[in-house]
Amino acid sequence: MTRQPAFQLKRTETIESLGIDVQEYVHSQTGALHYHIAADNQENVFLVAFRTVPEDNTGVAHILEHTALCGSEKFPVRDPFFMMTRRSLNTFMNAFTSSDWTAYPFASQNRKDYFNLLDVYLDAAFFSRLDPLDFAQEGHRVEFSEAGNTSSPLVYKGVVYNEMKGAMSSPVSTLWQTLTRYLFPSTTYHFNSGGDPEAIPDLSYEELIAFYKSHYHPSNAVFMTFGDIPVEELQQRFEEQALSRFEKLEDEIKVDDEKRYFSPVRVEEAYALDEEESSAKTHHVLGWLLGPSIDLEQQLKAHLLSQVLLDNSSSPLRYALESTDLGLSPSPLCGLEDSNREMGFMCGIEGSEPEKATEFEELVIATLTEVAENGVPQVHLEAALHQLELSQREISGDGYPYGMSLILKSLSSAIHHGDPVALLNLDPVLEKMREEIQSPDFIPTLVRELLLDNPHRVRLTLRPDAELANRRDVAEAVALEKIRQSLDESQAQAIIDKAQALEARQSQVDDESLLPKVTIADVPAEMNIPQGTEASLKDFNYNYYAQGTNGLVYQQVIMELPALTDEELKLMPLYSHCMTELGCNGMSYQDTQAWQSQVCGSISAYSSVRGNIEDEQKVTGYMTLSGKALLNKQCDLTELMYKTLNTVRFDELSRIRELVSQQRTRKEQSVTGQGHSLAIMAAVSLLSPAAQLSHNLRGLQSIREVKALDDSLNDEQNLIKLAGQLEQIHQKIITAPRRFLIVAEPEHQQVLASSLAQQWDTAPDDSQFTPLNLAPVRQGVKQAWTTSTQVNFCAKAYPTVPVEHPDAAPLTVLGDYLRNGFLHRVVREQGGAYGSGAGQDSADSVFRFFSYRDPRLSETLNDFDAALSWLMSSEDDEQKLEEAILGIVSSIDKPGSPAGEAKQAYHSALFGRSMEQRKGFRQRILQVTVADVKRVAQEYLNPENASVAVVTGPAAAAELDDSFDVIAI
Repeated sequence: MTRQPAFQLKRTETIESLGIDVQEYVHSQTGALHYHIAADNQENVFLVAFRTVPEDNTGVAHILEHTALCGSEKFPVRDPFFMMTRRSLNTFMNAFTSSDWTAYPFASQNRKDYFNLLDVYLDAAFFSRLDPLDFAQEGHRVEFSEAGNTSSPLVYKGVVYNEMKGAMSSPVSTLWQTLTRYLFPSTTYHFNSGGDPEAIPDLSYEELIAFYKSHYHPSNAVFMTFGDIPVEELQQRFEEQALSRFEKLEDEIKVDDEKRYFSPVRVEEAYALDEEESSAKTHHVLGWLLGPSIDLEQQLKAHLLSQVLLDNSSSPLRYALESTDLGLSPSPLCGLEDSNREMGFMCGIEGSEPEKATEFEELVIATLTEVAENGVPQVHLEAALHQLELSQREISGDGYPYGMSLILKSLSSAIHHGDPVALLNLDPVLEKMREEIQSPDFIPTLVRELLLDNPHRVRLTLRPDAELANRRDVAEAVALEKIRQSLDESQAQAIIDKAQALEARQSQVDDESLLPKVTIADVPAEMNIPQGTEASLKDFNYNYYAQGTNGLVYQQVIMELPALTDEELKLMPLYSHCMTELGCNGMSYQDTQAWQSQVCGSISAYSSVRGNIEDEQKVTGYMTLSGKALLNKQCDLTELMYKTLNTVRFDELSRIRELVSQQRTRKEQSVTGQGHSLAIMAAVSLLSPAAQLSHNLRGLQSIREVKALDDSLNDEQNLIKLAGQLEQIHQKIITAPRRFLIVAEPEHQQVLASSLAQQWDTAPDDSQFTPLNLAPVRQGVKQAWTTSTQVNFCAKAYPTVPVEHPDAAPLTVLGDYLRNGFLHRVVREQGGAYGSGAGQDSADSVFRFFSYRDPRLSETLNDFDAALSWLMSSEDDEQKLEEAILGIVSSIDKPGSPAGEAKQAYHSALFGRSMEQRKGFRQRILQVTVADVKRVAQEYLNPENASVAVVTGPAAAAELDDSFDVIAI
C-alpha cells in the first residue's frame, strides 16, 4: 500500500461484512486526520469536517458554513458552490452544520468531476474570502423597508436568518432546542448551533472571522473519503492544495464533560402557535443525559435499551405512550441521540395539556420501574439485536450515497476523538452482547443505571402561546425602530450604501472560467438501469432482480388498485398504514409488531398512482406490500407478508383510533419542513387526476381531512363505521391481480422463488376486478393556505405535456435554466428565501415554480413571471444550457442502493417508464437547444394559465388580493 509522504498510516482494518478496507492516517505537520474507506465503488465520496463549538445562539457556525462557500483565494467568484452544482456531474453536494461540527461533503462517479469538486472544496474550506457583503447576504443585515427612504422602518434580512425563522416555526424544532438547552446546561449543546433568529443579528463580522481562524484549521479537521480512487492521489491533493501551508495548532478544540444535575429538573416553556384553539397542543418530554458516545459498548447497550423500550407497539414504553389518554401520540423526540459527545435518551407525548405533566412523568417512571423489576421477554432482546445486525449489513444509498452514509455513521466518533472504524464494524461487539443478553438482569440493570438511578433528568413541558409570535414581532420592531432613531445621517447612508453594494454584487457577472467544469462530452454514453427477469415456478410467476445486497432479501407483493369511491380513496393512506400496524393471524397488534421485529428489517405498505406516459388524464395505480430481511429469515418474511395481507385485523378499534391521532399530529407538523412540496401539490391539484389525488391524500387537503376524521372519532359509532370502511377497501385489494418482486443475490433465486411460490400458491379470483379510474381534471387554482409560520412557501404551476411528448425534454431543461440563470439570484440571494427553483413534472404534465422559507410572498410570485421575461429578453447562452443539461443528466444518473435501483426500475416499468423509454428521454435531454427552451417557455408558460398556491401566516394572507381563496390548514 503506497501513501503520500506527508501522511503517516496509523492502521488499516478490513471489514468483511461490508467489503471495505478502512485506513487511518494522520498528517505529520498539522495533525489532520484522514480516514479512507477503500471500496470497489466508482461513486467516490469526500468530506472534510471541522469541530465547531459555538458559545452563543448567534448561529456563527451555520452562517460561516454558508459564507465560506461564497468565494475563495483560488476561485474569487461570488458563488462557487452553486456555480459548481451546475458545472458538475455530482451525485451529492452540500454542507452541514451539526451541534458540534461543520462538514463539507460531495460525491461523484466521474473522476475528472471529483477532482474538480475537490479543488473547489479544499480552497473554500481553508482559504475562504469571507467577504463582508457575503456575510450580509447569508447571515444578517438591516435595510430600510423602502429602499433609500431613511424614514421607513428597518427590517432584518439574510438567508440564514430566514432559514432559522422557518426552522424555529416548527414546534418540534423548538421542543428539541429547548430540551437540549436544559439537558446541557454548560457545554456547546446548550446553544442553538443553527442560530436563534432573536440572537442572529448580534453576530458581528469580526466575530465570524475570529471563529473561522480558530476553527477552520487542519489541526481541527477530519478528512473522510470513500471509493476506488487510490488514497495517495487524494492525499497528494490535500497536501499540495491546503495542508502544506499550515503549521500545527497547539490549542485543541473539544467539548468538555457536561456538569451533572444531582436531582431532576422540571421546566415549562412556550412555543408560538398562531391559532385560536390551543387545547391538546402541549408537548411533554423526559430527557436523560447518559454516557460518552465514543464508548462503542456503552453506545450499543444504549441503542439496545432504546430498541427494547421504544421500537414498536410491543415495546413497553412505546405501548405506554401510545395507549395513554394523557396525549394523542408519542413525541417525535422518542429514542437515543448519540451524535453529541454525551448521549441522551428521550421519550414524550404530544397532543396533551400543561397540567398533565406530573401524570406523564409518573407514567414513564412506573413503566420503567416495571421493566426494572420484571425484565422483558428474551425474544424482544433477540429481535433488537437482529435489528442492529440488519442495519450493519444493509447497503444503503437511496437517500445519501452509500459511501456518504458510512462516513456520516462514523463521523461523530472521529470528531470526538473516538474510534470511527469500530462504528463501521459492529460484529465483534454484537457477538459479545449476544452473550450478555442471556442474563435476565441485563435490561433491568441498564434501566436502573441509565434511567431510574440517573438524576440528570429533565422534564420539559412545552405549551402553545397564541400571542408569543406577536410579542416577538413587536419586540423586534421596537428594537429596530430604536436602532433607526439612533442613526445619524452618515450611519443611515451607510445602510443604504451597503444595500446598494450588495445588490450590485449580486448582479455582477463573474468570470466562470476561473472554475473547473465538466462538459457534455464527459457524460457517460449509457445510464445504468438494473435488468430483472420474469420467471415462473410451476404456475407461479415472479420478477427477480439479481443485485449485490450483502445477504439481504427484498420482497414485494404488488396489487393493481381497484375502483374505489371518493370516500375510500381519501382513506388510502390510513389503510396503507393500518395494514402493517394492526394485528394479523389472530394476534394483537403488539404481538404482531413483536413478530415483525424478530423477522424483518421493515415491512410497509403504500399506494402509488401515476399518469400515462402519453396522457396524464389516464392513470394507473398499485398497492405495494414491501419487506426486507436477512437471507436466513426469508421463509419467515414470506409467511409474515402473506399473513399480513390475508389476515390483517380491522377490529382493533382503539388501535385504529391511535393511528388516526398519530397521523394527524405528523401531518400537522410536516408543514414548516415540507411547505414548498405542499404548496406545489396545492398549485397542481386540479391539473391532473393523479395530482388531485396526491393533494387529497398527501397534501394540504389531507391535513384538513385527517383533522376532521380524528375529531369525528370521538363518537364510537363513527369509529366502528371507519373500521368497516377499511375492511371494505381491503376486500377489494386482496382480490386484485398480483405481481411479485424479489431482489437478492443471483445465487439465491431458486430457493427464494420456491419459498415464495409455496406460500402464495393460490391466486385470487380477479375475474370481476375493475381497475382504478379517476375522472379527468385540468383547471387552475389560486389559494392561500394559512398556518402558524414566520416564513412563506410559494408555488406557481402551468399545464404542459406528458413525458413522451417531444416538448417534455426542453421543459425539463427549462427548469434548471431558469433556476441557474435567474431564480437563485433574485429569489434566494436578493429576496432572502432559503431556496427556490423550477421544474417540469411530466407525470402530471405540469411545470412548477417554488420558493422555500421565503420572507416574501407576492414579490416572489411576481419574480416567477419576471423569470420568463428575463428568459425571452436575454441572449442565448450555450454555457447556461450546458449547465442545465448537466444538472438534469446528473439527477437521472444518480445511483441508489442495489435494492433501491432494482425496485425503481421495476416500478418505473409498471407505469410505462421502461428501460428503453427512460434511455430515450435521457437522450432527448442531451439534444435540447436554447431555441427549444425559449420556444416551450413561450408556448406553455402563459400567465393566464397559471395556477397558484402559497403557504403562509394569517396576517400575510390578509394582505393578498381578493382573487385568492384563503383556507386555514
